[in-house]
Amino acid sequence: MTDASKIDVSFRGALGRFALNVSFAVPARGVTALFGPSGCGKTTVLRCMAGLQRLADGYCAVNGDVWQDHSSFRPAYKRPVGYVFQEASLFPHLSVQRNLLYGAPETRGITASTIRFDDVIDLLSLKGLLDRTPHKLSGGERQRVAIGRALLSQPRLLLMDEPLSALDRQTKDEVLPFLERLHASLSLPIVYVSHDIAEVERLADHLVLIRAGAVIASGAFDDVRSNPRLPLALANEAAVTLNATVTSYDERYGLATMKVEGGHFVVPMPYTASGSRHYLTVAASNVSLAREPARATTILNILPARIMSTAAANDYETVVLLRLGADGTGCRLLARVTRRSWDDLGLVEDAGVFCQVKGVSLMST
Repeated sequence: MTDASKIDVSFRGALGRFALNVSFAVPARGVTALFGPSGCGKTTVLRCMAGLQRLADGYCAVNGDVWQDHSSFRPAYKRPVGYVFQEASLFPHLSVQRNLLYGAPETRGITASTIRFDDVIDLLSLKGLLDRTPHKLSGGERQRVAIGRALLSQPRLLLMDEPLSALDRQTKDEVLPFLERLHASLSLPIVYVSHDIAEVERLADHLVLIRAGAVIASGAFDDVRSNPRLPLALANEAAVTLNATVTSYDERYGLATMKVEGGHFVVPMPYTASGSRHYLTVAASNVSLAREPARATTILNILPARIMSTAAANDYETVVLLRLGADGTGCRLLARVTRRSWDDLGLVEDAGVFCQVKGVSLMST
């Protein structure tokens, strides 16, 4: 990455008894998720990037524009960022339209980078809400307005601090598609803070893992998510999420055949048209390995794959990173197997195996 195409940050210092020592450089495109448990320092990093928190030892540059270093500090009001907080924090006495336009700069002319009011309204489906006041909105509607207000400030970087954490699961599921649409429609880079891996799976291109005020891994989402030596893959609930497209549907049995990179899954589900897209989440605990495909089994999905790498989950279990396809060039899967099974089968890295997937979770895109 060149300086003109990355977000480069480094913040070190003490905040009371909490020590922050965070450095990372990520592409200035797509969504970068800062992920980790509550209290690990994610929000502090975001506040430092926005200029709301200042540490003596800090550096922040976006696309080569230095906002902070050892000799200079650009205050928050001069940083071209949009900030979406956990709570929408709308002005109760203003209409949705006036909330959206509050703080929006006057633009003398429309440029390629200008985010237009009508586009934001369409993107976030706000047209029917413009004359309402915040107390007449649902929680999800308020947060969509807050996102729209941040976009209309014409930022060069959008910072989102757990924007769904105050919402219940049903409302989260209503808002997530709007965030995905935002991701797909705008070239604006986003730094997204969350401790909910389900959100991160849906949105993130890049992942920064933070623990106890320090970065433990940073990189492309798929690489970090499926690395068997990192905490996400070592967790008991470890899983991967795959992009899948329906290629056919068997109405007699209610089964959809779905194509993923390197193979196909057969999934029970209501009728769905060919070409529709879905997310398939495959838990490592639902994947077993075999040297040869089973001949008589109730398992629908037995796919050839290749072992890429392994790591010890504990004294008696191993986490295995696989890639689908006999040549190992397809999408990633994780499996969690006992050491005895590993030894009994004589498994080694780069060996060809068959993944027996006992079940998948399904979500539409």
